[in-house]
Amino acid sequence: MRVGFCICHEQSARRFMASRKGVSTMSETTELTSQYSAQVSSDLERNLKDQEHLSSEIEALQARLASLQRDHSVLVNLQQALGVPAAAAESAAAVSAARKARKKTTSSSGTAASTAPRRQAGKKPAAKASATSSASPTLVHLVRAYLGGQSEPRSAAEITTALERLHPERTIKTTVVRTTLEGLVAKSHAQRTKQGKFVYYTAVASAGSGEQSA
Repeated sequence: MRVGFCICHEQSARRFMASRKGVSTMSETTELTSQYSAQVSSDLERNLKDQEHLSSEIEALQARLASLQRDHSVLVNLQQALGVPAAAAESAAAVSAARKARKKTTSSSGTAASTAPRRQAGKKPAAKASATSSASPTLVHLVRAYLGGQSEPRSAAEITTALERLHPERTIKTTVVRTTLEGLVAKSHAQRTKQGKFVYYTAVASAGSGEQSA
C-alpha cells in the first residue's frame, strides 16, 4: 500500500512540474513578442522622424537655391547698371586663359613652346573681333542719354518703359534703372526731386554744355 501511494504522489508531482513548465514557456513567448513589438514601433517612429527631418532640409535647400538664383540675376543687372560690360569680363577671362597657356608651354617641350605663341597670336584677333562685336551701350549710358533728352522730370518706371520700347532686345528692370539713377545722382549727373510719394529725376547739364550755350 505504501509503495502504491508513493508512485501516485510522484506522478502527480511530475504533472504539476510539466504544467508549470508550459506556463513558463508561454509567458516567455508573450514577453518576447511584446519586446519585438515595442522595438518595431520605436524603429517606425524613428523612421518617420528622419523622413520629416530630411524633407524639411530638402525644402530649405530648394528655397536657398531659388534665393541664390534671384540674387544672381539682380547682381548681373547691377553689374550692367554700374557700366561693366560683358565684353570686359570676357576679355579678363581670355587674359587669364592666355597666362595659363603660357605656363603650360614653358614646362612642356621646346616644340610645344615654339608653336604655342603662334596659336595665341592667331587667337588674339578673334578675341578682339568678338569683343568689338559684342560691345554695346551700358544701361548707364542709355539712362543718361534718355534723361538728357527730356524737358520734364521722369520717374524710374517711366524711364524703364521708354527704354524697353527703344531697346526691345534688352531686358530692363525698374529696380536696376532706379539704382542706375541713384548712381547718377551720387555723381552729380542727375537730380532727384520728390513730389508726394513719387520720385522724379532730371539730367544735370554739364559745365561744357553750359559754356557752349552761353
